[in-house]
Amino acid sequence: MNTLYYGDNLDILRRYIADESVDLIYLDPPFNSKATYNVLFAEKNGSESASQIKAFDDTWHWDEAAARAYQEVVEAGGMVSQAMQAFRQLLGENDMLAYLAMMAPRLVELRRVLKPTGTIYLHCDPTASHYLKILLDSVFGSRNFINEISWKRTSSKSDYAQGATHWPRIRDIIFFYRKDSSKKGIFKTLFGAHHETYIKSKYPYVDDMGRHYGLWDMTGPGGAAKGNPQYEVMGVTRYWRYSKERMDKLISEGRVIQPKPGAVPRYKRYLDEMPGVVISDN
Repeated sequence: MNTLYYGDNLDILRRYIADESVDLIYLDPPFNSKATYNVLFAEKNGSESASQIKAFDDTWHWDEAAARAYQEVVEAGGMVSQAMQAFRQLLGENDMLAYLAMMAPRLVELRRVLKPTGTIYLHCDPTASHYLKILLDSVFGSRNFINEISWKRTSSKSDYAQGATHWPRIRDIIFFYRKDSSKKGIFKTLFGAHHETYIKSKYPYVDDMGRHYGLWDMTGPGGAAKGNPQYEVMGVTRYWRYSKERMDKLISEGRVIQPKPGAVPRYKRYLDEMPGVVISDN
């Protein structure tokens, strides 16, 4: 805990990270962004650290190192070996195969260190996402796939002015897997803010404290057939979705409003009491 490692993540995983010790993994492996990384870690005396990360281009090439990585995965056997051999037959010995040969042993190690209830999120782009999905299925098992999340970038460079003949590329992909989907993992539903037009439509009123609220239906859909109780509220008899005791409590709390005499009473719901819009896989 509370440790930051510098170095090749495959080496770090194998040397320092214990089996089934990790709750959550997020990785954004570099690929095809045309960026060059040059991160150097030096000792206090100025000499280069043994864990120095040398400069590398964010594009992978099929060479002797890639061939060795591929062979290691194939010789290990199992579903990952079969997937890599299928990739080689499909793709040939090219840069994409080199990338997948680099990713395969790392994903195997990442699965090893995940707890049975652990989860992994792999962030990538459409360049390699379809291959990575197959690789993830071979490592984690297709039954443990949970979501493919489409991540929209906040902005994009539109190249239509230069004669591009494709839709603007503005999204990345995040694959979400569990180590074992039969076990209940940790998951917290996330919420975003309501759109302004929704607020104006559903929560158009503001009280003396500046809190937005709306008036919502309290009648019981289905009436008696659905087991809703019938009684009088503010001179209006209806089937209600709340018990008489619950309704009396809401009235005492000022949460039941009759818009005008004879109108059906409605529930006063505050915007700030609602969690917001559920964030989906888009």
